[in-house]
Amino acid sequence: LGLNKSMLNLLIECQPKTPWGLRNAAMLSIGYDLLNRRSELVALNTSDVHFEQSGTARIIIRRSKSDQYGSGRVAFTSRNSADLLRSWLDWRGPEIEPLFCGIYRSKPLNRSLEASFVKRLIKQSAKLAGLPEMTIATLSGHSLRVGAAQDLLTMGHDTSAIMRAGGWKSVNILARYLEYSNYNVWENSAASNN
Repeated sequence: LGLNKSMLNLLIECQPKTPWGLRNAAMLSIGYDLLNRRSELVALNTSDVHFEQSGTARIIIRRSKSDQYGSGRVAFTSRNSADLLRSWLDWRGPEIEPLFCGIYRSKPLNRSLEASFVKRLIKQSAKLAGLPEMTIATLSGHSLRVGAAQDLLTMGHDTSAIMRAGGWKSVNILARYLEYSNYNVWENSAASNN
């Protein structure tokens, strides 16, 4: 199931005002904005982040499933995600290499989280937000990527913009992500008025 923006907001809003909550809210928001695979999200380093004057952030994704040679791609966040990330980094401090790290006894650890953490975070947050069990069962570590791609389509972005945002190399792969998008081509179109 794609984790769309309205669902994402529920997951972020239910995070506690603790170091764990700061990290989790930033992770969820960044993962959605960057259309990250779970392995990409946990592999981000602090040095990959550059805050822009516009209030957004530019993040380098150095390696991915479709980029085994590490050519990398640049992706951008919303202002909201950049704010959540700043709050997390203000608490975490600048000396930790992984952007999102573990926390032990209220202290940040200088090591990356496992990719499997992303799926647990999504499911636990969905439960905390009170989403139905049937919905929670269909969420996975890939749900942020799927939901963001579907939302971009619904917002009217073309295929090439969505491919660039998510780092897709093949239209066929992207089509699988968009297959179950709730997108009505007739809504708000000139053809619907005829």
